[in-house]
Amino acid sequence: MSKEQLAKVDAILRRPRPEGQRSPEELRAGFRALMAQMIVPDDIRTTETALGGRPALHVEPDAGERPGTILYFHGGGFVFGSPRTALSLTGQLVSRTGFAAYSVDYRLAPEHPFPAGLEDNLSAYRALLDSGLDPSAIAFVGDSAGGGFTITTALAARDAGLPLPAAIVAFSPGVDSTRTGESMTTKEGIDPIFTKAALEHTGAMYLAGQDPSQPLLSPAVSADLTGFPPLLIQVGANEVLLDDSTRLAARAQQAGVNVILDVTADAPHVFQCFAGTLDEADQALDRAAHFLTQHLSRV
Repeated sequence: MSKEQLAKVDAILRRPRPEGQRSPEELRAGFRALMAQMIVPDDIRTTETALGGRPALHVEPDAGERPGTILYFHGGGFVFGSPRTALSLTGQLVSRTGFAAYSVDYRLAPEHPFPAGLEDNLSAYRALLDSGLDPSAIAFVGDSAGGGFTITTALAARDAGLPLPAAIVAFSPGVDSTRTGESMTTKEGIDPIFTKAALEHTGAMYLAGQDPSQPLLSPAVSADLTGFPPLLIQVGANEVLLDDSTRLAARAQQAGVNVILDVTADAPHVFQCFAGTLDEADQALDRAAHFLTQHLSRV
């Protein structure tokens, strides 16, 4: 049954798209339409709020909330996406863990290129700390570009002299703006979503001429991850971004970080958003929830 489910997901993601490079507005509309198909748990509640000077979505379990906070960074290639498009993922984690979450509506490129989004996410984390939350009660979680932000926000926090969160979970993180991983070519065509050219198109909007090899843009290539908290990286084996995750895990291990690299066979980019229709998605989210409760349950 699982292979059949994976085939259906692959077919959904391969549906024809407009030819040529799409504008930010077209990318945003297409992504909203795709993510509107995902299942959001019905045992959560959401509230529009603000965090660190930016809009945010507060996601809470209906009952049995436990101490601990997830700071969530949504995906979307730094150009599209929002807390609402990520609600299936955020909601699934809140439902499974009992922790509340804040999902940050950080500024997007090309209107606001690097480092605007990163600054927003760091401000959101600082706001949580200023509110009295202990860093041992906070986890960074994100998908795709947001998965990259879990790493770069932690780097920026460390550089600013802030304490790091208790744990980090990154789903298919984008952590190499140089696009030098071998999977960029070996997974071309196997990946139902991305090509190297498509990633370079949105990446250029975010980079705005900046050197892509710097640690805050390509932590898998050049960052020192010394002192990082326990890190869980989940990725699908069918991704052109696969080597972003494998090299990030290797770099974390070299720095003495407690890191788990969790690769799911035949799965696409951020397959976890298909929870409720794909067994691998539910299983991966169960593992992520277990990881989070292990590291935040003692606060």
